[in-house]
Amino acid sequence: MIEVRNLTKRYGDLLAIRDITFTANKGEILGFLGPNGAGKTTTMRIITGFMPASTGTVKVAGFDIFDDSYEVRKRIGYLPENPPLYTDMTVTSYLRFAGRIRGLSRAEIDDAVDRVLLKCGLADVNGRVVGHLSKGFRQRVGLAQALIHDPAVLVLDEPTIGLDPKQIIDIRGLIRELSGDRTVILSTHILPEVAQLCQKVVIINNGRIAVEAPLAELTRNAPLEQVFLQYISQDEAASGIEVEATS
Repeated sequence: MIEVRNLTKRYGDLLAIRDITFTANKGEILGFLGPNGAGKTTTMRIITGFMPASTGTVKVAGFDIFDDSYEVRKRIGYLPENPPLYTDMTVTSYLRFAGRIRGLSRAEIDDAVDRVLLKCGLADVNGRVVGHLSKGFRQRVGLAQALIHDPAVLVLDEPTIGLDPKQIIDIRGLIRELSGDRTVILSTHILPEVAQLCQKVVIINNGRIAVEAPLAELTRNAPLEQVFLQYISQDEAASGIEVEATS
């Protein structure tokens, strides 16, 4: 469903990511892990068409993000770390707006809004102003806008950050429900979240892939936290060796 090949992004002299390659299959929840500044958000912004890569390719359902951007965008829902909400609009009016900019027809918007209100547990607050909602409900509204066009792929960047324990449990349950026919890329710093939700893990460090493997395989002999630290340490050591060899 998602194929990322040799993705590289430069900002002037800064190499943000280099040769990023991984795949995510249909119906799979892929955990995208890494320390702060590892390149996770840059990678997801490229996958969703938010920014171009310097080199490399991304394909979603066979469509290239650079050659067939419109087709890819139709198939992706994106929830960034800070959801793109208009806090002075009601939940329903905001979702109708999101549907319009996603190209849904008038006839499609009514059904789509009803569907995501129900799916995301927002039916009881549909007339509330978004800015008056709790952070947990605002996060649900962010998920609803990502789902309004019924995409085959969801890209979620830190979807539970800043939530209280109950809100975290609610959002995790919702993400689990949203998978199945959909492919989900979940970026998070919360390792137990990945252990509970994901079938596959990609760990990125210093802008490159440290490991890509099924979660069950990675955690066969050690908990995910230990595995994460192991691969980050190995990558740091390998990077140090490379620098010495080329200096």
